[in-house]
Amino acid sequence: MQGRRRKRYTSMHQYLLMVVVALVMFFPILWIILSSFKPMIEFSVFPPRILPSRLYWQNYAEVFANSKLLVYLRNTLILIVGNTVGTLLSSSMVAYPLARMRFKGREVIFSLILMTMMVPGYVTIIPQYVLFKQLGWLDTFLPIIVPAFFAYPYNVFLFRQFYRTIPRELDEAAKIDGCSEWGVFLRIIAPISRPIFITIGTLSSIFWWNEFFIPMVFLNSEDLKPLSVGIYSFSRTTFVVRWDLIMAMATIMLLLPMALFLLARQYITEGIKTTGFK
Repeated sequence: MQGRRRKRYTSMHQYLLMVVVALVMFFPILWIILSSFKPMIEFSVFPPRILPSRLYWQNYAEVFANSKLLVYLRNTLILIVGNTVGTLLSSSMVAYPLARMRFKGREVIFSLILMTMMVPGYVTIIPQYVLFKQLGWLDTFLPIIVPAFFAYPYNVFLFRQFYRTIPRELDEAAKIDGCSEWGVFLRIIAPISRPIFITIGTLSSIFWWNEFFIPMVFLNSEDLKPLSVGIYSFSRTTFVVRWDLIMAMATIMLLLPMALFLLARQYITEGIKTTGFK
């Protein structure tokens, strides 16, 4: 009896601890959302107020009127779609032979792919800049989208680990029925691998929605900037930092990642969990 009570109290304490940690981690997001409804004068009040005195919707109207928000959103969606499609196609195809086919040097190739994950992306940014400048791709979406069609190592790793959890008997049965390797991939492996496709697609979309450094390096024109860079540029166009408008734009930036995660959280959990089975 005492053991059950002790276990119940322990689980209750763990639950309360998780609630407190979740509230602490969510507080900055809550602060941004509430601050987006404050007039500019309330940002100079001390001590700071968490709740706005009234809901000031004019911040959002002013953001749409005085900034190129719709242009930034369009550019962001172009980068998301291009990179997500590119990495899903290339990474899934690169991972298939590494997971399902037997050939000499397979493990060496996979080890080399994993080794490239240890190289920081900032180290390669200068050679990439020089290369894309010689190709005449600067100030276009090409330097940001085209590399996604050559497979990202981490996504190759996730695809490979998921493919290895699929029974090989399915491949053998399909080949007996006359399927080629390409047919096995398209008709058997790809449909079964929907959780990992959704997982990587969601993570890629969230990454490129928030990415700041790479677009900042390769894009100069105001009409090509994504939302992350647009907020930074918008904050520097006035002599006074308009925290009210910046918070409104930041709230808009929060919407897609939160919506994607809520819609795909089941697939993300299943996809990442399954990659560790083998």
